[in-house]
Amino acid sequence: MDERSLLRGLFEAAVAAADPSKVVQPHLPSPPPGRTLALAAGKAAASMACAVEQCWPAELEGIAVTRYGHGVDCQRIEVIEAGHPLPDEAGQGAASRFLSAAAGLGPDDLLLFLLSGGASALLVEPLPGLGLTDKQAINRVLLEAGAPIGEMNCLRKHLSAIKGGRLAATAAPARVVTLAISDVPGDDPAVIGSGPTSADPTSCADALAVADRYDISLPDAARSALAQGVWETVKPADPCLARTDYALVARPADALAAAAVKAREMGLDVVRLGDDLQGEARDLGSAHAELARRHAPGVLISGGEVTVTTNTPGGKGGPNCEYLLALAVALDGAPNVHAIACDTDGIDGSADAAGAFIGPYTLARARAAGMDAREMLARHDSYEFFRKLGDLVTTGPTRTNVNDFRAVLIA
Repeated sequence: MDERSLLRGLFEAAVAAADPSKVVQPHLPSPPPGRTLALAAGKAAASMACAVEQCWPAELEGIAVTRYGHGVDCQRIEVIEAGHPLPDEAGQGAASRFLSAAAGLGPDDLLLFLLSGGASALLVEPLPGLGLTDKQAINRVLLEAGAPIGEMNCLRKHLSAIKGGRLAATAAPARVVTLAISDVPGDDPAVIGSGPTSADPTSCADALAVADRYDISLPDAARSALAQGVWETVKPADPCLARTDYALVARPADALAAAAVKAREMGLDVVRLGDDLQGEARDLGSAHAELARRHAPGVLISGGEVTVTTNTPGGKGGPNCEYLLALAVALDGAPNVHAIACDTDGIDGSADAAGAFIGPYTLARARAAGMDAREMLARHDSYEFFRKLGDLVTTGPTRTNVNDFRAVLIA
């Protein structure tokens, strides 16, 4: 088997470990005496809803909101597609309908909430004094600044009528069961999708500090509400959470474990560098190049969520492609080192590829094609770099999301 086929096989094993058709059913609760309302949000929302439909033994109704192009046909749960990573009117409409539906539940009813990465952008319902354009502008600044997901979601929660436990508060006194596919380092329920059904330990003061750290201009009403603590989220001791349960049905660690099993079946020594790596994509690529140079033959695998801080205009490329371009530059043609980096949702940032491959001849091939790898890295143009080389990995939407997957093969 050639190196690319081997690496692609590891990535596919990681994605398969988070397939909603396999991981949702074992965690389903028993039907309630009353109604069951299924609400699903995230890049895996439609596939999770479909998995529930296929085995739910009682009456079922609901709504799922997912990213454009990530929908699947469901029979009893309506599927809506909306904007990601920037929220849009479709996402706002879906959030409003979620809240209205949850508010109609009683103590004999069940809210089955199906959550996956991407829900923060897909469910947008600004608090009074904020509009959709405000939320879009805030998201844009946070994305371009490369803010860590925890900081992003802290601010998002405190500006939202549905995040930070507010969906669960709306559904009370109904029972609330959340089944989540984690896409965040540490698998914190308060961070996954900005925790619509989870208690939030962060405060309005924390949210205001994030806004100030990234020089975000908030409307006067929003800044005042945060400063006065008026927009506080639901806290752990709140009685509205008394009938809530939460289960992680798939995690980044599960994806890495599946890839490790696959690699060992191929006779490879495996080193797991962690499923929760964060920081700048280019910095991690350089660090992994140093590891690869001094490591014995085998494969280094890792996950997590790295970021790209955009400081120059015109480039196009997500964190996985930027990681790989930095890795290739730092390796500088080192022999016998091959790598893949892909987002498990099939979309690297906002591009139409999951990620890419590199190998010992990547830089030489680029020079022959008239490209300067260092210059393209400086302007964050990694997507175009790998597109011209024909080295992109294109999967289309996988309809799951356990964050980034990276494998560095030392042959």
